[in-house]
Amino acid sequence: MPVSNPLPTCSVLLLSGGRGQRMGGRDKGLLDWRGRPLIAWLHDLTRPLSDDLIISCNRNTERYAPYADQLATDEDQDFQGPLAGIRAGMATARHEQMLVLPCDAPLVDHALIESLLAHAGPQPVVIRQGNYWQPLFCLLPTRLKDDLERAWQSGERSPQRWFGKLAPIAVDCPIEDARLANLNTPETLASHAPSH
Repeated sequence: MPVSNPLPTCSVLLLSGGRGQRMGGRDKGLLDWRGRPLIAWLHDLTRPLSDDLIISCNRNTERYAPYADQLATDEDQDFQGPLAGIRAGMATARHEQMLVLPCDAPLVDHALIESLLAHAGPQPVVIRQGNYWQPLFCLLPTRLKDDLERAWQSGERSPQRWFGKLAPIAVDCPIEDARLANLNTPETLASHAPSH
């Protein structure tokens, strides 16, 4: 069946470079959920979208490699936060747009991704819930990498603040939208496990 509006070709960045503090220091992307590592769910969702699937990770690179076309690691190995992962991804992305998703959000669906891709253009596209931006669910024009580099060199480490200066396009989602759930604590991981 022909698609009338093909989605733009994009790079995909899965953020898996965190310290995993709320998980006792364990690597979140490799935690088991419903019988598979969290990263496997995001890989399966985004693999059809891109020939440039990037995983930002700072450890266990040999375990992440099968899920990616490229691995990106932070320049500094002291876990400087998600903006460091976005910066590393931007430096290697091969397409004009880069879809960014966190590795601990396996409930994201195609409709959410399509709502981001539908607005592809010169501005960042970011999920918003109420008045709160969710900058780790976004579509970034990779031409912004120089702007990000300037912000980074000036000391910026907050995705929220960096995006805020770029007049992003909002894709609004309800506050209680389960697709945006971060399974980043043992409790949330267990609460979203299948019931027996």
